[in-house]
Amino acid sequence: MDIGIFLLMQSPEGAASREVYARAIDSARLAEQLGFTHVWVAEHHFINYSYSSQPFVLLSHLAAVTERIRLGTAIVPLPLHNPLLVAEQAAAVDLLSGGRLELGLGKGYQRFQYERLGIEKSDDHERYDEAIDLLRRALEGRPFEFEGRHFSVPETLIYPQPLQRPVPTWAAVNSTVAPAVESAISRGINLFSGTLEPISKLVDMRRQYAAAFAAAPGPIRIGTQRPVYVSESEDDARRVAEEARWNARAGLSLRHEIGGVVDGRVVTAPLPGEPSTDEIVAEHMVVGTPEQCIRQLERIRRGSGADLFNCNFCFGAMTRRQVERSMRLFAEAVLPKLREPVPA
Repeated sequence: MDIGIFLLMQSPEGAASREVYARAIDSARLAEQLGFTHVWVAEHHFINYSYSSQPFVLLSHLAAVTERIRLGTAIVPLPLHNPLLVAEQAAAVDLLSGGRLELGLGKGYQRFQYERLGIEKSDDHERYDEAIDLLRRALEGRPFEFEGRHFSVPETLIYPQPLQRPVPTWAAVNSTVAPAVESAISRGINLFSGTLEPISKLVDMRRQYAAAFAAAPGPIRIGTQRPVYVSESEDDARRVAEEARWNARAGLSLRHEIGGVVDGRVVTAPLPGEPSTDEIVAEHMVVGTPEQCIRQLERIRRGSGADLFNCNFCFGAMTRRQVERSMRLFAEAVLPKLREPVPA
């Protein structure tokens, strides 16, 4: 299983942008030094839930300060953009990084952002799929024409062209929504899923959609992610686990339009039916001693069939020292176990 890191770049207290970006860049450089395979960056707009509003710009910088680590978007909410402009930006990052881009796409779930960009948020699956098809055609690196129901493009060639042919593409999907999963698989698109469900209720899509996987045009990868904190002390780990509540409250408030945003900050409050600390540790995070984290990751691997796991090492108001210490201990005591062969 490949192990990457995920940079949400949140700040509950509304820290200075310079501080948040410095922390993220340091984490990416450290991740490469420690042997992580990927760094993924979010895209959100106008809120302290994430300062990462321009993922391709940030990845261009990370391409210059790293050498080997794969660089991914997790995710670009495609309905907010013209797919041809996304293709141009993706191609530029792929070129500048020496062919290290992983392109993660999704619809985005925050109406707050759609409204401020003057775009109607809808469940138009056909338009979304067509936008992905157009984007991928543009990234083939040769002149093309495109005629669909929602997009009509005369002969066009984007500049620059990407190094990778094709650029690895990922789609954020709900594992229980069969049309979305099967549509991505049929296009040869990798899957991001299982980030919100309790670990004990994860769905192994390789089994659930065995027929679709068998008919796929090539190998399909499955990726997932969780907040991660590794400590020598179980008590310390449980204390830090509470920081994840802010991320959960902010994300769910934005998803379900509860509380709102004031002065650029998500209004958060306890939500009905919030899990206890015990439930958070057992079902929603990878947190604890190295041995406990290894067991959780094995549960996730077995439950989801994932071959890529991304660690969100920085959540809530964690300090840079806590993040770095956790990353180093993970690399020292957890990573080697995850690279051992898995029995068929």
